[in-house]
Amino acid sequence: MDLTTSPAPDLGALHARLPDPRTQAREFLRHLYQVAVRRALPLHNMAAHLPRPPDPGKGRTIVIGAGKAGGAMAQAVEALWPVDAPLSGLVVTRYGHTPPRPQGLPQRIEVVEAAHPVPDAAGMAAAQRILQTVQGLTADDLVLCLISGGGSALLTLPAEGLTLADKQRINRELLASGANIGEMNCVRKHLSRIKGGRLAAACAPARVVTLTISDVPGDDPSVIASGPTVPDASSCADALSILQRYGIALPPVVLAALEQGAYETPKPADPVFAGQIVRLIATPKESLQAAADVARELGRAIGLNAYVLSDELEGESREVGKVHAALARFAAREGQPFARPCVILSGGETTVTVRPQPAEAPRGRGGRAGEFCLGLAMALQGQGQVWGLAADTDGIDGIEDNAGAFVTPDTLARAAALGLSAAAHLDRNDSYGYFQALGDLLVTGPTHTNVNDFRALLVL
Repeated sequence: MDLTTSPAPDLGALHARLPDPRTQAREFLRHLYQVAVRRALPLHNMAAHLPRPPDPGKGRTIVIGAGKAGGAMAQAVEALWPVDAPLSGLVVTRYGHTPPRPQGLPQRIEVVEAAHPVPDAAGMAAAQRILQTVQGLTADDLVLCLISGGGSALLTLPAEGLTLADKQRINRELLASGANIGEMNCVRKHLSRIKGGRLAAACAPARVVTLTISDVPGDDPSVIASGPTVPDASSCADALSILQRYGIALPPVVLAALEQGAYETPKPADPVFAGQIVRLIATPKESLQAAADVARELGRAIGLNAYVLSDELEGESREVGKVHAALARFAAREGQPFARPCVILSGGETTVTVRPQPAEAPRGRGGRAGEFCLGLAMALQGQGQVWGLAADTDGIDGIEDNAGAFVTPDTLARAAALGLSAAAHLDRNDSYGYFQALGDLLVTGPTHTNVNDFRALLVL
């Protein structure tokens, strides 16, 4: 789904062609997802936030950054930056997430690719090059930093005494532990030489303007991609406590460094951040609101209501799915607390705790969205007139090729006819296998943005 250069939603045009929610529920939900994604595309949101270039002949503009939207953000800068103003730099994005280059758009910013969610050598090389790029700047120079979700893994430079292999193991264990994004990024900041404000310190004394697309509950810039250009209020002690809570072992030298505070990050009072600017150019709330507005407009004929529960829901994916199911079932039966027909929307970032499996058992596949859908389907119990979609707005649910999955009133019945048990698939964290067998995966490919989870329930 290449929406990189698609126009912003035109409600009148959409009204003429959108599937009727009464007869094409899946396509209706798919369209709402597309609207949410389109609302978060860099080219639609960046112009109002770009700073003025340095005075001619006085300073340079260096562009750096990391994240799943990095390639699209770099292209947006290239398209919007004055053609006569010098521009150069380096941005790292996830493998396969560099969008096609629009015809006639000159490339002035280099884009490289690396691994996500577990970092690799390409990401470490990119981080080293980015640090080199900002060496020797002056107060007349401008650094434009483009940050989006996924930057924590993509911009990896292990702290002193930590190897890339150590960092990879810790990342894997954090991802499987059920830790939330704030906890994971607190650890990542303190085990890095570039995150947690350290990149901003490397840019001094240049002026730094950070443009960011939020993928975290609460839109805290210090959490997005572990805040490489943002001061960090957390501590080494906080990071150590998180690692101990989830039973993640550390090399002795790293454990000692955390205990002694040797990996401490730059704090909010540090003068290196004076005069620096951080601007959010797209947020989960804006995408959910765009989807709600379009749902109301296009469901006008049947009086469709649209409700946004929250843009910052967290918790175990399967449990959040159960809560959504309870709300939808009550709305379907009683018309409360949401008046039907309606769409119930939510966002945020749920978590998946990977359950231990016997060595001979097949590996479960799937991410947060799929696991939410399994929990939702089981708790809906075949409730009539309720459809659901959960998907990651970057187009990739975990490390698979799908964005998410659909739930329909007959999901459990169709699965049972195939001999599939939702409970068994949930026990082994295999939402992908379950919904693939049903033909209910949503596959979009990379969307070139990322405002995290998108969930929509249609109750008729």
